[in-house]
Amino acid sequence: MSVFTAAADQSLCAPLPVLGEDVRVPLVTGGEVTYAALDYAASAPALQRVWDDVAAYAPYYGSVHRGAGYLSQLSTDLFENSRATVAEFLGCRADDQVVFTRSTTDSLNLLAAVLPADCQVFVYETEHHASLLPWRDARVTYLNAPRTPAQAVESLERALADRDPYGPALVCVTGASNVTGELWPVKELAAAAHAHGARIVLDAAQLAPHHPVDIAELDVDWVAFSGHKLYAPFGSGVLAGRADWLREAEPYLAGGGASRKVARRADGGVDVEWHSTAARHEAGSPNVIGVYSIASACKALTEAGFETLVAREQGLVAAVRAGLAEVPQVKVLSLFGDDAPRVGVISFVVEGWNSSHFAAALSAEYGIGVRDGLFCAHPLVRTLLGSDPEQVGECGAPEAEPGERSLNAIRVSFGAGTPEEHIERFVRAVKELVNEGAQWKYRTEGGRCVPDRGAAQL
Repeated sequence: MSVFTAAADQSLCAPLPVLGEDVRVPLVTGGEVTYAALDYAASAPALQRVWDDVAAYAPYYGSVHRGAGYLSQLSTDLFENSRATVAEFLGCRADDQVVFTRSTTDSLNLLAAVLPADCQVFVYETEHHASLLPWRDARVTYLNAPRTPAQAVESLERALADRDPYGPALVCVTGASNVTGELWPVKELAAAAHAHGARIVLDAAQLAPHHPVDIAELDVDWVAFSGHKLYAPFGSGVLAGRADWLREAEPYLAGGGASRKVARRADGGVDVEWHSTAARHEAGSPNVIGVYSIASACKALTEAGFETLVAREQGLVAAVRAGLAEVPQVKVLSLFGDDAPRVGVISFVVEGWNSSHFAAALSAEYGIGVRDGLFCAHPLVRTLLGSDPEQVGECGAPEAEPGERSLNAIRVSFGAGTPEEHIERFVRAVKELVNEGAQWKYRTEGGRCVPDRGAAQL
């Protein structure tokens, strides 16, 4: 019986076509199988629609903004129309700016670079490092991991009320955890921030691919996300929101495109007038294809119907959770509890297994790609595992042999392109590995658990 029979109340729509959906990979036990890409939280496969749009544009590739030729003019229109598409996708307000960056990390580092003097930043220890670490030149208050959404709001309100001096402040929070997939109370946190004279930036890297994000409705000041998690190729990202801090700060990068006028002074120096638009922080030749691919992905998700996509993904989430619940040795990690709403990101540990060993066996013996480690959210994973916050751990696997306890976890993640069969195969594989063990011997190599090619099948 399909795991979806009991887990989903309605039939699932078809997955969206993605690149690589027919790729075959070898199994260490012999033969091949269609690869099950269940590592969407790291990078989602590009939508076929996005790839087709990029391929159609590629012959017309041209440098944007300053070219007089037809291809440059066409590319400029495409670039700026992409900005308008992203603004519509995010529900931007009339005076918001959409700045194109390289990634969520780049977007949040850009925002960190334009903070007003003496700005205080409030960030939960539960954040991905992209939103935990950029605030090096600001006064940062790190908030402990909350155990309920209400506790998250209460702890933020207390911290903001107690700040001294009472000056500019910024709250940074994720929309959906890259470890547990749990949704955070963004609208309530935004209301708390604004009630205390602070602004808020939403890290939507894990939220935007799975759930509608509306800046105006959530009442956040900025949103940051990456193209490579939104079914687009690597190398592009977005920071969208309030223009004033961006307009008043020095450019993130100094160079062509950011400057409006440059003139020599009589004393030999240079006077520069910077753009006040998004171009102020987009110096250099932009990643036009990356920007267009994000816009294409935004259109594809909108046209597919986010309500339909969300409903389908919730069926997948229910199926995975139901399947894992049948294995007593599996512990699913959670901050807010089993009933918390979440996207298609689930992390867990397996009693008696090193997490790297388990992930390696899923790949080598079943053709399933998941992730193991601390997921660039070290404080959060250590909190969830109940380990010492100062214990050594890395985003990759630690030097632990198969069977030894590790300080990391296993993460399965999926989305609009995931077939039901991949979820069924994953649940079946977990049960078989736990109940029957691995079929192959494994060893640690370069910090990772890998099949021992010189060993015989067990």
